[in-house]
Amino acid sequence: MSTYKNAITLKGFLGKDAEPRTNVNQSPYTVLSLATKRTYKDKESGEYVSHTEWHRIIAYGRLAESAKSLTKGAYVEVEGELQSREYTEESGPKKRRFWEVRANSVTKLERTQHQAGQNLDVEPTEEGLPA
Repeated sequence: MSTYKNAITLKGFLGKDAEPRTNVNQSPYTVLSLATKRTYKDKESGEYVSHTEWHRIIAYGRLAESAKSLTKGAYVEVEGELQSREYTEESGPKKRRFWEVRANSVTKLERTQHQAGQNLDVEPTEEGLPA
């Protein structure tokens, strides 16, 4: 039995079509941009506030092959591991760290009628992130 566990499960909507790519070893991988949303009541104003969080999902191998057909708006559940990577900015020696999910499974789910009317607050962005 393992002492450590790195597991994450996310359920949300894709903000753009899946992006199939290949790495320097010519191995296929697919990048997904997944939006999760939460709503909470602001204590001061008493109004409900909605917040969208964007997650970078990376699928490798056979999973990448099946995930590459997913399109914007697809409702999916992703199970995987949270990982961080560092890169050095092109404009200088400053190192940056970003987080992504290495997918172990990606399951396309059926949307309910209520979910079909939901829209996302903002568009996904990957400015400055390395491939």
